[in-house]
Amino acid sequence: MTARHLDAPVVGLDLGGTKIAAALVGTDGTVLARHTRPTPATRGAEEVLDALAEAAREVRAPGTTAIGVAAAGVIDPVTGTVTSATDTIRGWAGTALAAGLAARTGLPVACDNDVRAAAATELDGPDDDATLLYAAVGTGVGGAVAASGRMLHGAAGIAGHLGHLPSPEADGLPCTCGATGHLEAVAAGPAITAQCARLGGQPADRLQTVAERAGRGDPHATAAIVLGARATGRALGGLANALGPHRVVVAGGVPRVGVLYWDALCAAFAAELMPPLRDLRPRPPRGGADAAVLGAAALPRTLPLHHPHTTGAPS
Repeated sequence: MTARHLDAPVVGLDLGGTKIAAALVGTDGTVLARHTRPTPATRGAEEVLDALAEAAREVRAPGTTAIGVAAAGVIDPVTGTVTSATDTIRGWAGTALAAGLAARTGLPVACDNDVRAAAATELDGPDDDATLLYAAVGTGVGGAVAASGRMLHGAAGIAGHLGHLPSPEADGLPCTCGATGHLEAVAAGPAITAQCARLGGQPADRLQTVAERAGRGDPHATAAIVLGARATGRALGGLANALGPHRVVVAGGVPRVGVLYWDALCAAFAAELMPPLRDLRPRPPRGGADAAVLGAAALPRTLPLHHPHTTGAPS
């Protein structure tokens, strides 16, 4: 079987640091079944693979032909491995994702980075020749870039990891990757929450608490959210000058905290743009909450399939 001749339902799996979302997706893109479960992120890669297999079984139906996995980390679709990862999922780096899941489910598996899979749903099919810049700001900061309608993977699948751009606003702050001064260290949800406390605010358990305080006028919460938004906007504006995108999309849980964040991000983005791009503005994703699982389900049609009971060589 090859990836371009799938004419039956496919399981799409979205693996994040906190939850696994599974969907059975028909050939017309209709979601036929859904399931969610927590990610056993602290219990190691083998248990995460077990949880992915269980999630797939919850939605799988007779005739299901393949599984697509959109996963956190730097994913190489050709080898089906996690080439690099932060400690959000313990021991995730080096995991044979495709082979491990194929062995557990008996189905061929295609895999890619979760943000890249979601970003692909922003393209209008194979005839879309746009350049797309896509950022996902949540527990971490991820991203994707498409050029001439094709998603870029880069060496070892690392293309698009926007969270590890240097950021002046994050100077001296430790990043989850082990370096310092990266965008994720000031712009991700946990980073904004920590920044609020560093500025003198009361410690908070989650970003939503910080957002609620900002809504009541708390200056520390407001400053932390605006700082994270501006850092993201500046980084995206600089990338826009370098790439000349037709569309810029900002997704994830952080932008949903409200207008304070979105306005600050858009203003910082616009301030960086060169004159030919002056009308370009970021917009929310159009795929909604299903973007990642729909993108995952599309992977077996476009990327190498890794079959069970083989040496791992893709088709």
